[in-house]
Amino acid sequence: MADQQQNYFDPLVLARLSSLYLRARWVVEGVMSGIHRSRARGFSVEFEEHREYSPGDEIRRIDWKALGKFDRYFIKEYEDETNLRAYLLLDTSASMDYASNGISKFTYGCTLTASLAYLILRQQDAAGLVTFSSGIGSFVPPKARRGYLMEILHALEACKPAGETDVGKILQEIAGQMKRRGLVILVSDLLDEPEKILKGLRLFRLKGNDVIVFHLLDAAELDLPFDGNILFEDIEEAGLKVTADPQVIRRAYQKVVTEFTQQLRKECHDNSIDYQLLTTSTPLDHALVSYLSWRG
Repeated sequence: MADQQQNYFDPLVLARLSSLYLRARWVVEGVMSGIHRSRARGFSVEFEEHREYSPGDEIRRIDWKALGKFDRYFIKEYEDETNLRAYLLLDTSASMDYASNGISKFTYGCTLTASLAYLILRQQDAAGLVTFSSGIGSFVPPKARRGYLMEILHALEACKPAGETDVGKILQEIAGQMKRRGLVILVSDLLDEPEKILKGLRLFRLKGNDVIVFHLLDAAELDLPFDGNILFEDIEEAGLKVTADPQVIRRAYQKVVTEFTQQLRKECHDNSIDYQLLTTSTPLDHALVSYLSWRG
């Protein structure tokens, strides 16, 4: 049973499904099924048009049926109070095309983004999409209407990883164009100068947005597990190549990568930004449960 459940979220298993819709549905229905089974063990995230009672709330808005069912006080909220506007930002630069284990960061990122869109719309919140590399690619404004998922999926399926990374500049550009506050979810390998990235993320927070960062890397980018003399080639900058023995540089390389991710994690924490480091072998439910916990 555990193996079957794991297969719901294994990126390599999901990659065999040609339809992005099927991948997203497979992940989300698997997550929601697991949550349904685990509620008796204390999983307390509830969704849609309720939130927990807080002192000062009007008693007339308590949902007495929910009290009988969950033995907790919940407040009924109306659509204009509960609807969340989520902006899904997907990095489509050439570096996202890297894959060492059969699935690229781009394929994983598309599946994660599609799954989040499916889940957000399932909860009757508004979801939108921005794809970017050195400039903004596609833009699908956040909406909560029925059938809107297919517009987001069509935009994702039309994307190809290409172009240089300029995450910091793009984040600042998108933040400057946003007219209404909401939730910003960034899916990227963040292969850019940390301070430029953080400047863009801080701008979102300055404008009152909540921010979740899914920092997506290939496991080989963390560990450099290769042997022998290897020719390393920059995917984005043509002609930039270097030959090196990973065994000689591995420790120094891992130290730099660890410092890079730790800096991003700390700065995000200091600015009330949710930061999650994922690899392309991380089961998809980890990211979705992280989102659900935040939403709850």
